[in-house]
Amino acid sequence: MTASPGAVTPQEEAVVARLRELAIPFARREHPPVATVEEAERHWTGLDAAHCKNLFVRNQKGTRHYLVILAAAKKADLRAVAEQVGDGKLSFASPERLMTHLGLTPGSVSPFGLIHDRDHNVRVVIDRDLRSAPRVAFHPNINTVTFTVAYGDFQKFLDACGNIVQYVSV
Repeated sequence: MTASPGAVTPQEEAVVARLRELAIPFARREHPPVATVEEAERHWTGLDAAHCKNLFVRNQKGTRHYLVILAAAKKADLRAVAEQVGDGKLSFASPERLMTHLGLTPGSVSPFGLIHDRDHNVRVVIDRDLRSAPRVAFHPNINTVTFTVAYGDFQKFLDACGNIVQYVSV
């Protein structure tokens, strides 16, 4: 872990514990609160990782929830994603659904929230281009910190979570 000036936040504690349990090394960087990729880009300078955007969406009936992960520079075509996952129209889920399923608030959406999805209800959808990234960067369930991990270790984390994971072209 890379040292940061501040102490680990309560939101990070469970993520840090899970990464240590899985023997996954990570680097930590603090920054001001950021709610969007555009805000975060100013603080990513020097981070040697693919910067990701994470979208929490649901199907039209609200019966399935997806965490869509793609490179920050890409624009998500939710219609194309829906076709590839075999579902109808996808739309952004409410803050209440985000809290219920991933224990997160808007602006801190992250695959690390899967540690709170004990019933594996959220399906993870990843842009297949990310598989070629040596490292990836995500918030550890709070938008004032970014963790970077090797992509192989991120895959190890996802495998340990037990959620359905599907790769798509975004």
